[in-house]
Amino acid sequence: MTTMTNASVREFKMPDVGEGLTEAEILKWYVQPGDTVTDGQVVCEVETAKAAVELPIPYDGVVRALHFPEGTTVDVGTSIIAVEVAGGAAPAAGAPAAETEPAPAPQEPQEPKAEGSGRQPVLVGYGVATSATRRRPRKAAPEAPAGQTAVSVQAELNGRTPVPEPVAEPAAARQRPLAKPPVRKLAKDLGIDLATVIPTGPDGIITREDVHAAVSATQAPEPEVQTPAPAPAAPAAAPAPVSYDTARETRIPVKGVRKATAAAMVGSAFTAPHVTEFVTVDVTRTMKLVEELREDKEFSGLRVNPLLLIAKALLVAIRRNPEINASWDEAAQEIVVKHYVNLGIAAATPRGLIVPNIKDAHAKTLPQLAESLGELVSTAREGKTSPSAMQGGTVTITNVGVFGVDTGTPILNPGESAILAVGAIKPQPWVHKGKVKPRQVTTLALSFDHRLVDGELGSKVLADVAAILEQPKRLITWA
Repeated sequence: MTTMTNASVREFKMPDVGEGLTEAEILKWYVQPGDTVTDGQVVCEVETAKAAVELPIPYDGVVRALHFPEGTTVDVGTSIIAVEVAGGAAPAAGAPAAETEPAPAPQEPQEPKAEGSGRQPVLVGYGVATSATRRRPRKAAPEAPAGQTAVSVQAELNGRTPVPEPVAEPAAARQRPLAKPPVRKLAKDLGIDLATVIPTGPDGIITREDVHAAVSATQAPEPEVQTPAPAPAAPAAAPAPVSYDTARETRIPVKGVRKATAAAMVGSAFTAPHVTEFVTVDVTRTMKLVEELREDKEFSGLRVNPLLLIAKALLVAIRRNPEINASWDEAAQEIVVKHYVNLGIAAATPRGLIVPNIKDAHAKTLPQLAESLGELVSTAREGKTSPSAMQGGTVTITNVGVFGVDTGTPILNPGESAILAVGAIKPQPWVHKGKVKPRQVTTLALSFDHRLVDGELGSKVLADVAAILEQPKRLITWA
């Protein structure tokens, strides 16, 4: 290991890289003990319940220890790597990493933070704070002869200097923290609210060092509280191990994306009353249009396939029947109609089924929609889909036809009101212009939440999609 003078050890904790996630699995370590790391360098890849995410380290130093091997599921807030950094007292030889983590540097008093300026959701790479930012205690207030608050009395009994009760800061006195754009970006990336950072730069400007100091303070461990040891309990009988024939069975732990998908589908199936309707449609003209668009210079280099026109047909049907693009608010007992469409596309990946969505798909032209579809599919195949790409969907398409399946009864994504399943497109005998001819035919299935979508509305949407795919010229007249 590289020798560092005046060094200390920082413990980097598993962050909440999504919204309210509680655990993540370590997929791969990119560093080993003894490696030198720099601020912002990716040190590992983890899989959450939503996606695989790379984690950057927030400081420079030398890796001292990796606390968990690859394949381990770790709770959010648990330390996963120890890094020896410059700037503190050198740790004792052989001392555990947790004992060598330094206390945060003293900081000047700060005015009480205005109500509502709480810490923003944690972003990639930086864990949930276990305590508020540490500050130097204020000087003791003059002893109150009478009317002393219970808080100050208790503080004196505990041997601490009582802190004056906060006084609401006038609105006129609140100012936006002073910081340069690169420093603001750094704070955003680290999940630090600039209002909580104590500036040390000239004229009260917040520097990069101030932001890093705030990160160190939020990750400092809480002081241990001595509690009486509980009486030893009678040892519980160990559960009998489950035996099975390893030559005839394989057991796969359910975790990560698969675990989250299973929980979401069960919740959706037993919360929203599903109704599914089907229609079989002649899509011969749509298939011809796909071939024509592939030769169009405007679509050069773009992914053009039947899914592109099916997606556009669904967007047009939603425009004609906007009430289908809604969600059910159980707490408020309200139907929330969305005036935008974040179009989800179900994608099968080695880690399980994920549903990233195209933001504001309703506002995209056909070439723009083709570009977005191509990026979505490529990112999903590479396993690089971000958690934000899978949040906020309003309506979803699942293409089971790519597996040669005629159709299915899809389950709604939680929070959405409709999902369209597309079956395989096959040549079949079809009555066309009074004669039986071979035509390209597929079956569509629309599942919807019957609490807010009745049979009439669901039927109109499905019929509109079918009509457009049968006569794609309607895209021009209806769009």
